[in-house]
Amino acid sequence: MTRLQAPFGRWEPASLSEVVARFSGLECRWWVAGGLAIELAVGQRIRPHGDIDVLLLRRDQRVAQRALAGWQWWAADPPGSLRPWVSGEVLPRGVHDIWCRPGLADPWRIQIMLDESHGQEWVSWRDPRVRRPIGALGMTTAEGVPFLAPEVQLYYKAKAPRPKDEEDFDAALPVLTDQQRQWLVDAISLTYGAHPWAGRLEA
Repeated sequence: MTRLQAPFGRWEPASLSEVVARFSGLECRWWVAGGLAIELAVGQRIRPHGDIDVLLLRRDQRVAQRALAGWQWWAADPPGSLRPWVSGEVLPRGVHDIWCRPGLADPWRIQIMLDESHGQEWVSWRDPRVRRPIGALGMTTAEGVPFLAPEVQLYYKAKAPRPKDEEDFDAALPVLTDQQRQWLVDAISLTYGAHPWAGRLEA
């Protein structure tokens, strides 16, 4: 099987409008994720982005192939390699990321992230104890763009925060409601234990 080893090539992220055009109207839920989700929650630009992420539930994964028909789809097989995702293939639970580009010579444009679910609940792949109703997993902009709730995105970023994650946290903190802050404190404490963000969230 063909595999790519890191580094995987350059990125030229699709615009938000292109992502919305490709994924809107599909028969499943989807959310803009990553740093752009934080920006949509905050309502302003925070920093440059090297990619653009779209979150799908694993059960809806093959929708990505329809939304990006004719593209190349590469599954991120841990640890550290990409391999072609065959049309109709159901990716196993260990695969959480799919890199997508129009053709072999093109830069990567969209990254699909897969997360778990059980019935009507979202279940974090990092820690199945961290859950919430799927209907409460995201928010929507005034223009109708769905994005991952900032507290959920920050929960994933909290594992090993990079400078850009700290920047996102700083930007999001003032707009988080008391309920969002408490959920994030509970989630990161459950999964990661003592965490430097917890004190700031509770202040």
